[in-house]
Amino acid sequence: MRFFGLGAKVMQKLGVSTQLLAGGDIFPALELGTIDATEFSMPAIDLKLGFYQVAKYYYFPGWHQQSTIFELMLNRDEWDALDDQTKAIFETVCDANITYGIAEGEAIQPAALAELEKNGVNIKSWDPAILDQLRTAWLEVVEEEKAANPNFAKVWESLSTFRENYKTWSELGYLR
Repeated sequence: MRFFGLGAKVMQKLGVSTQLLAGGDIFPALELGTIDATEFSMPAIDLKLGFYQVAKYYYFPGWHQQSTIFELMLNRDEWDALDDQTKAIFETVCDANITYGIAEGEAIQPAALAELEKNGVNIKSWDPAILDQLRTAWLEVVEEEKAANPNFAKVWESLSTFRENYKTWSELGYLR
């Protein structure tokens, strides 16, 4: 299965042989049977890449990557050399990009899913037992990464604290 990063470590714990392939190499690898499955993006992107022609099952939710965030990386010295107005332009454009990207990304998925189904793709939900296995394997990977990497441990602690604090609002603020 084409997978990368920490998600690949989770899949390996469950016995999956993972490969890291560039986006452009996924379709031919599926077509040739070099890989049996992939994770890549979201329905609208996967539709444009034509994966429906070689993969007829699509499982949700994407447990390993709940959203896609675009980023701009600059050399720190180059950033520090910019005047305040130019920095403000970069910050405004990046803020707008995130806002637009999330809004558009959410808005276009229903039509993409319908098109995928029209092309013979079976849309499925992961069995709760499989999601539990993925969660258990993920928590094992987290403990291994925390032990090996102090920065990972720091980020995980921050994320865990945020999630715990956010849980109250999440449970109260939205319809289920």
